[in-house]
Amino acid sequence: MTFDLTGRTALVTGSSRGIGNSIADGLAAAGATIVLNGVDQIRLDAARDALAAKYGQARVLASAFDITDEAAVAASVAAIEKSTGGIDVLVNNAGIQHREPLVDVSLQDWRRVIDIDVTGAFLVGRTVARAMLARGAGKIINICSVQTDLARVTIGPYTAAKGALRNLTRAMTAEWAGSGLQINAIAPGYIHTEMTQKLVDDPEFNSWILGRTPARRWGTTADLAGPAVFFASTASDYVNGQVLFVDGGMTVVV
Repeated sequence: MTFDLTGRTALVTGSSRGIGNSIADGLAAAGATIVLNGVDQIRLDAARDALAAKYGQARVLASAFDITDEAAVAASVAAIEKSTGGIDVLVNNAGIQHREPLVDVSLQDWRRVIDIDVTGAFLVGRTVARAMLARGAGKIINICSVQTDLARVTIGPYTAAKGALRNLTRAMTAEWAGSGLQINAIAPGYIHTEMTQKLVDDPEFNSWILGRTPARRWGTTADLAGPAVFFASTASDYVNGQVLFVDGGMTVVV
């Protein structure tokens, strides 16, 4: 029963596909009512329909809003709170990547990555936390990356953003843990998704990943569901401000 999420509502940003969708699926499998989020209404509706077929219409909801739009975040979170009775778990998953040498990255592209990957988590996290703080309970899970600790050429904005997200997790913990909230992060390694398909298809890069990862494989989105359930459940009630690397061992070897 420690990992049972029955009766809890979880909002997962960026969950119409990929990692966010698998995390939402895992939380629903553990009993939670889930609220999917994205900005593409058609894709979001398709994701909701697919999960509703597994868990029932009443337990799979959807809310389309831009996580970088403060007014939209406030209105959407208020609507979700009203319709569900309260958000118990927030997964800040929405994020983007930008691959280009740092000397060539435009200020516009830099700001776009920071805005979505960090500022979006701040805006949604702060808005959801206000109601959690009033209730004296809540779980916030920020989705970081191995780039939280490591750097690689051509992904400077993403690396900076994910490092900042780790410290945002710590800042949230410092301010909110005393009021009954647990804020932690999951740092995925190289996960095979639609966004990384080109890297998987690149023989040289694929060989590098397999050689660099002790587990000798790419991660799957399903590999992240269990850690998310742990952080969302009562099993993690005394775990706060931590970053759990789910990377096949990549960050512990040289």
